[in-house]
Amino acid sequence: MKFRYKIELLSGEIINGERELTAGVNRIVEALPKGTLKSISGTLPLVIGADEKIFMNGYQTWTFCPELNKSSSIRAMGKLPKVLINHYGIDRYGDYHFVNYPNRRGVTHGESYCYFRRGGHFRLLASLDEMPGYTMFMYDSSRSILTVSRDCEGVSCGGEYHVFDLFLAEGEENEVFDAWFAAMNIKPRTNERIAGYSSWYNRYQKISEQSIMDDLNGCAAVMREGDLFQIDDGWEPYVGDWLEPDGKKFPRGMKAAADEIHSRGFKAGLWLAPFVAQKGSALMRQHPDWLLYVDSEPWRDGSNWGGFYSLDIDNPEVAEYLRKCFDRVLNDWGYDLVKLDFLYAAAPLGRNGESRAARMTRAVKLLREMCGDKLILGCGVPLMPAFGEFDYCRISCDVGLDWDNTPIMRLINRERVSTRHAILNSVFRRQLSGRAWLSDPDVFFLRDDNLKLSEREKYILSAVNSLFGGVLLCSDNMGEYDGEKREYYRRLLKMRDAKNIIVHADDGLSVSFELDGVNELIEIE
Repeated sequence: MKFRYKIELLSGEIINGERELTAGVNRIVEALPKGTLKSISGTLPLVIGADEKIFMNGYQTWTFCPELNKSSSIRAMGKLPKVLINHYGIDRYGDYHFVNYPNRRGVTHGESYCYFRRGGHFRLLASLDEMPGYTMFMYDSSRSILTVSRDCEGVSCGGEYHVFDLFLAEGEENEVFDAWFAAMNIKPRTNERIAGYSSWYNRYQKISEQSIMDDLNGCAAVMREGDLFQIDDGWEPYVGDWLEPDGKKFPRGMKAAADEIHSRGFKAGLWLAPFVAQKGSALMRQHPDWLLYVDSEPWRDGSNWGGFYSLDIDNPEVAEYLRKCFDRVLNDWGYDLVKLDFLYAAAPLGRNGESRAARMTRAVKLLREMCGDKLILGCGVPLMPAFGEFDYCRISCDVGLDWDNTPIMRLINRERVSTRHAILNSVFRRQLSGRAWLSDPDVFFLRDDNLKLSEREKYILSAVNSLFGGVLLCSDNMGEYDGEKREYYRRLLKMRDAKNIIVHADDGLSVSFELDGVNELIEIE
């Protein structure tokens, strides 16, 4: 395949090139003059069949990215007024603030990797290295053109520069994805699947020492030794203030909670969002200079908690504060796993000649170094910078207490809360689990109260999570399970070892598998 590319510098200098792309590793390197990059893009003729499916990986873990077809499009944020988007920072959750969405039928785009599938045959095009800038794919089916570009505006150059590092493969699913990860020399940090409990999707921020102990007592009757009991958002006084818990909610402190969890034989997990500060937090009041400023204004990352802002990871005092926080959580309090959330906030843009992707990669490596050998469950993070760095990683948006949220929320970004979207992401990003990390498809539910999912919807969610996830968590008080629910929970654990798992996505969507010698089918759409 002939690949023509163009490099443009801010000085106005343009360098054109051409390369024949072949199966396997394709590294395109140019000697560039000293300066600053404006853009890099190339085009590849690519004809796909009428029945061929398209997958474009979404920007971060929450971004909805199912398989699409030739007439599909990827919309930005519907018809939301610009004033609302700006006020609530709705465009900050994804790539909307730096990607031009054509909003045209037959045009799809994504970051880091994409594939084109006909039946069981995959054509994979993927990045091998994102440090020079995210690799952006955009396919226009009307022109049969795949445009590949680097997210590199403002990046310094001078000397050898990796214009593109691409991997091409055709074949069966496992064959092409195994080859890609082998080419990157990336392996998962752990093969240990975890199961257990997270406090978020029932109580949300309304947790306390008493409610956590109530759920712990209930879970102790069902969970197994070594399972995970994770305290999610709500333990801290404000997001960003991690050194002490909310004293009214947790009067005995977080070490006492971890000790109680350990006394039941479970791993103790704790939620943090290390790269952000909530409006109203002591961190933001006392250290406004720790925030990331863009055009003299702190960078707002979204509307959660009344608004929250990025910390500047290049500020030595920020790094020292985070080291102190992790030392307290992991060593003084004794937590075994940290769920680290809203990580995209570390690198909303490039700075000082560095690409957005390189900055995100540095942030992820910083977390790994600070946490040492303790377990990390990553969430809200651009995917490829986290490959091989996190033990577990979310690959979907948050599930909701209903199937697909409200009509108004469906007008919001592709990162919105949706059980349906979470299920589809779990299916279509299934290839990452066991290669980049063990995937977290988010939680499932068996309870009947505080929930609007039907029994069928609960079954689909729980079964998909079990079949495709390396993390299997729920947010129920398991002590309230009757005999039937306890038996079903045990079956979910067993389902993780199902054989002959096959995704059928050509006409509708279903998953077949074999368990205890019996063939079963889950119809999703």
